[in-house]
Amino acid sequence: MTIRHDGITAEWLGYATLRLEGDDTVVYLDPGRYGVLTGEWEPDTPGVGHPETRDYAPKDGDVVCVTHVHHYDPDGIRRVAADDATVVAFEGINVHATDRDLDRLSDLDYEVRKVSMEDELFVDGVPIWTVPAYNHADGPNVGADGEPIHPKGIGCGFLLALDDTRVFWTGDTDVLAGHAELDVSLFVPSISQSFTMDRHEAAELAEAMDPDLVLPMHYNTFEALEADDEAFAADVASRRVPVVLDR
Repeated sequence: MTIRHDGITAEWLGYATLRLEGDDTVVYLDPGRYGVLTGEWEPDTPGVGHPETRDYAPKDGDVVCVTHVHHYDPDGIRRVAADDATVVAFEGINVHATDRDLDRLSDLDYEVRKVSMEDELFVDGVPIWTVPAYNHADGPNVGADGEPIHPKGIGCGFLLALDDTRVFWTGDTDVLAGHAELDVSLFVPSISQSFTMDRHEAAELAEAMDPDLVLPMHYNTFEALEADDEAFAADVASRRVPVVLDR
């Protein structure tokens, strides 16, 4: 399903993959992984709400943004990126820090622009701002060793203005100071029960941020990410914030 909002379209393609289209520009955020773009994804729990998988390789993306190494999938990028696309990737992506066999960013046949946690740039006429994304050291999203699953410095979120419509994808993060002050039209939070803010925290942030529309993603791809999206939507709507589910 494609969501139409304020002159642009948005589509959650599974996991953390978001497609945005304006008048002349297509932007992808965190494309791929877990078979969501290859037709191989299967839910751990039957009937769970999540976009159906398909063999998806339009190669129409002008801009492809990658928040951190967990969402870095070179095959996913190649499936969605046009030949002249620009990849905007967090500078801390280290392929040696994962057990996946990954091409380096420098091996991609695209222009790559690396960004820090707090950057501002224009790409193909699209203003893009990066926002810190991490888990609190004293919060619930820590590993068995007590360290944050996403420590500060591992990645970023992306705020971009496509045809003057400001879209914010949080990336993998807890709610952080400053999130509520962002000027956002389309708010795209993770609502999963593990690794990031949960649906309750995301709903509270939506109320504080007061965007024009909320579209959750990054949930129900596998068991650890399962979340009750209908309960989230009801919670957000009760706070008088428009919300939509794309699945």
